[in-house]
Amino acid sequence: MGADKQYDGYDPYDYLEADEDYRHFDLTSKTAGFEPRTLELTDEEEERLAELTEDTVLSLHEHAFQFPADIDEDLFDYIREGRIHTAYEFLAETPLDAVFDMQLDGLSSVHSLHGWKWDDITHEVSMRACDLAHSEYAFQCRSVDDIHRARENGQIAVVQCVESAAMIENELDRIEQLYGMGVRSMGITYNTSNALGTGGGDIRERDGGLTGFGARAVERMNDVGMAVSVSHASPQTSLDVCEVSDQPVFDTHALAKGAGMGARGTSDEVFEAIADTGGVVGLLSSTHLPDIETYMEHFEYVVDLIGIDHVAFGPDVLYGDHTELLRTLSEFHGMELPESTLESEYVDGLENPTEAWQNIPRWLVANGYSDEEIRKVLGGNVLRVLEQVW
Repeated sequence: MGADKQYDGYDPYDYLEADEDYRHFDLTSKTAGFEPRTLELTDEEEERLAELTEDTVLSLHEHAFQFPADIDEDLFDYIREGRIHTAYEFLAETPLDAVFDMQLDGLSSVHSLHGWKWDDITHEVSMRACDLAHSEYAFQCRSVDDIHRARENGQIAVVQCVESAAMIENELDRIEQLYGMGVRSMGITYNTSNALGTGGGDIRERDGGLTGFGARAVERMNDVGMAVSVSHASPQTSLDVCEVSDQPVFDTHALAKGAGMGARGTSDEVFEAIADTGGVVGLLSSTHLPDIETYMEHFEYVVDLIGIDHVAFGPDVLYGDHTELLRTLSEFHGMELPESTLESEYVDGLENPTEAWQNIPRWLVANGYSDEEIRKVLGGNVLRVLEQVW
């Protein structure tokens, strides 16, 4: 993480007056709804940890903002207000130099009921970018140099991302517009299918894979320098993207079918295809696992499968009650969530970005990984890909 974090006390939208310029909501505290846990290290391991986190530490997938304290009552009003609060103070307690922030995704419904519309996504991207521009600690990341600058200066570079390309509809030029706004990573689908391909949750009798338009969209993302992710895409769509892309491909957050996730997991074949592009798989945590130990079993499985050079961490956690959020959304959309999604009230040791990024490096140090291996999975592997893609 380079220099000590230089958080300056800036709160989101401090340039305005709460409840005068916009509606104020009570937001979650850092430890609401769970019992925090810090993995213990020896004094010697603590010294080693401090040295290792002097190098770049990067999360491939988070939602790095605060949700309302009362999700059931305030969630949709908070979203419609159109000002999501980046958790600057909490992030400053992590070793992170950069974070791929996936924003609200399908919850980004400022102007529509079900989200993913062009106006919804561009509203959130531009509003978050404006707020970031007023912080001295966090800033919008547009290049690899920005990540290095953040590490050197004790700041955090926020990579604005979207998990689905649904909002581009049939307009390739919108990829360039999003890039111009600062978006540097985009998924193909988010569970449901769109003009680009079949979603991972939308397979009926057959998997339609990537469409012709989807192939052209991948090529345009390659051309402009936007990272491509296959998270939430169907298996065939993922394989097709890996075949079409001239650049390394990400899956920013995934769990392994072969390590016990069943239908919720990603197949070895897809992981291997991503690695064959030179890409990286980020390991997912949120709500599907009981604790950090189970999470790291998936990490070790994927490392054994595709090699340490192609693995990183994308816990996909947030500041708020993640399980209650999923319950609220399932009721709103009238859908039933898989049992595994709601088995754990919280993930012990990984419940939010602060806890996750304090504990992941600690686990690696305590479990015999070499300095080189730790530096790769904490940030080096992702930087290698970004130096090529961006």
